[in-house]
Amino acid sequence: MNKFIFFLLVIFSLGIKLQAQNAHEIKINFKGTKDTAMYLVKYTWDQQFIVDTCKKIKNGLVEFKGKKPLDKGVYTLVSQGKSIYFDFFVNESQKFSITTDVSDIVNSLKSVGSKENEIFFSYIKFITNKNLEFGKIRDQTKGKSKEDSTKFINEKFKALNEDVKKFDADFMEKVKGTFVYDVLNLKTDKEPPVTPKASNGRPDSVYQYYYYKGHFFDGINFKDDRIIRTPFFDDRVKKYFDNVIVQHPDTVINEIDKVIAKCSKDSLIYNTLVVYFTYKYEQSKIMGFDKVFVHMADKYIINGASKKLGYTPETIEKIKERVDIMRNLLLDAKVSELYMIDTTYGKQVMKMGFDTCKTSKSVTDLYYKNLEKLTPMFKTLYQVNAKYTVLVFWASDCGHCQTEIPKLQDNLKALKGKIDYKVFAVQTKDDFEAWRKFIIDKKLEFINVFDPIHLNNLKERFDIYSTPVIYILDKDKKIKAKRLSSDQVIDMLKVLDNMDKKGNK
Repeated sequence: MNKFIFFLLVIFSLGIKLQAQNAHEIKINFKGTKDTAMYLVKYTWDQQFIVDTCKKIKNGLVEFKGKKPLDKGVYTLVSQGKSIYFDFFVNESQKFSITTDVSDIVNSLKSVGSKENEIFFSYIKFITNKNLEFGKIRDQTKGKSKEDSTKFINEKFKALNEDVKKFDADFMEKVKGTFVYDVLNLKTDKEPPVTPKASNGRPDSVYQYYYYKGHFFDGINFKDDRIIRTPFFDDRVKKYFDNVIVQHPDTVINEIDKVIAKCSKDSLIYNTLVVYFTYKYEQSKIMGFDKVFVHMADKYIINGASKKLGYTPETIEKIKERVDIMRNLLLDAKVSELYMIDTTYGKQVMKMGFDTCKTSKSVTDLYYKNLEKLTPMFKTLYQVNAKYTVLVFWASDCGHCQTEIPKLQDNLKALKGKIDYKVFAVQTKDDFEAWRKFIIDKKLEFINVFDPIHLNNLKERFDIYSTPVIYILDKDKKIKAKRLSSDQVIDMLKVLDNMDKKGNK
């Protein structure tokens, strides 16, 4: 036989054997179940996905078979009615069986062919039964006084809690180095072995916090994509960023970079975290946290994003356009000049015919034709001489503005003579007469301006997708607060003024 053909036949036969070895085959003998169909569901970050279906269950036998290996991680068995029965591991072993009884699912769980599931089931049996003991303690206080009941419950809870902590510590030590350890470690908070006392004689809470924060991700291998296919990894990450670290954009940026640096670039965990943090902080309603989104886009997406992130070149370009707008509107960014026309010259400018122009060229030509007349009419943002400028974008035909703008004026009356501020109120539409009438009717004592010449590209430069939009600028026209409601403006001005006074002491 030709040696080359023989070589191909050997490789081909080995390929068939390897494929057969890698196929998954999970049998679950579910005694007493009334289900006729069940689903094999995979955890991935904070989502669950059906990866296989058993459509015919006979005598409680549930089978999931496939020619391809399953992704390694934690899976769950789900009923046709979407009830979650129990979790189990799919790792190196992809051919194994599980038996359980519907009358007591957890305590009857057994596995053959998967040592990890045997270990895991022993753990959840202990924890489940201890939880049942916790639940029964209150029933044992019947007939006792309130004081005796409280003492009894506290003593029992303490004893049970000590049992659980000891079991957990012994168990984790026993399974260290296994995937079971890696998974359970994700839900384990790290406490200091010994907590020193503070000057008041109590446990030092500052020490406890820094230990807790510093050891929060101990033992977690961010280079192992299996951990993202568990029910605990997303909770761990979210808890750290939402509840553990200081909620300041610079702190968040620093912590994100440290966490992502732990991952292998372009891995499932890396890409998931990049997408998650980018989306989270783009959508954030907390003032100043758009800085995190700008950082994420600049560092991880715009400058050479992985194809595995799922962003098309068109999407990346849109993200870049969005970021280029937002970076100029971050807190402490200095806004660019605005050349506006106020109500005094409104009628004169409207007669020049800018509202009838059909193209940008015709607007430009008309502008230069009238430049000599227009120049002395301009009212600019940087002409406003005040410690604080309340920069407001609104439209006279906006229902919400019709309520908020008069309310803003009323609210600000309380600060007159106390804080040095002025309001630069920009009408975003061209309807001069309706705008002017509203100002007169509501007696708005702002610097009321509009842009009939379309010089300023307001909507894009100031990210105006709805009105009103309110910024507070300092004397140098740097953004100190933004996207405030009329009710928030007065409190924010007080806070800024107090901070400034304290800083100058």
